[in-house]
Amino acid sequence: MLGLISKGIVIGVLVSAPMGPIGMLCIQRTLNKGRWHGFVTGLGAALSDVIYAALTCLGMGVVVNFVEANQAPLQLMGSIVLGLFGYYIYQSNPVKNLKKQREKKLSFTQDFITAFLLTFSNVLIVLLYIGLFARFGFVLPDHSVWMLVGGIVCIGIGAVLWWFGITYIVAKLKKWFNVRGIWLLNRIVGTVIIVLAIVGVLSVLLTSYFHLPLLQIYN
Repeated sequence: MLGLISKGIVIGVLVSAPMGPIGMLCIQRTLNKGRWHGFVTGLGAALSDVIYAALTCLGMGVVVNFVEANQAPLQLMGSIVLGLFGYYIYQSNPVKNLKKQREKKLSFTQDFITAFLLTFSNVLIVLLYIGLFARFGFVLPDHSVWMLVGGIVCIGIGAVLWWFGITYIVAKLKKWFNVRGIWLLNRIVGTVIIVLAIVGVLSVLLTSYFHLPLLQIYN
């Protein structure tokens, strides 16, 4: 159970970390309206992430026997998908199409709802969850329903921790926070995801195909 909790938190952070439209909106609101407006924006995104995580988990649960029978190739495929996603994040420019216009003053409720709808409209996040779940062995036959529920809650906790931390950093470094800082953050996040993917590929190859215990701790 402890392993599932840690995996859930890591997955929550990895899903939230890339600076896409919602990340830019969160930072923009933090800079323009204050930290708590940015944090509430992140909470809206986190709720959407948890819903998609639950839907993905249910979908994978239907084919759990298939996952068990093909765990190694699925983990390998998940790691490759994760690596491609990391490369996309690494080379993307999150501020390329940022419009330089002031946003209307919104309440916390409006901040939450708009962020939730924006994130929920991105159904492709399911593909990322499938890759992450396969990479970390998140949905396995020996996991009970309550264990998976706890894991999904931990995904939400990981997402909330990310938005809490990033809004704190942006608020503290408001005077020095610029476009290059956002670009650099994407490079760091992309690199971390790529490294995780490489470790996953090596782990699967060494443990499943070459029968070596090396790097098995990462699975």
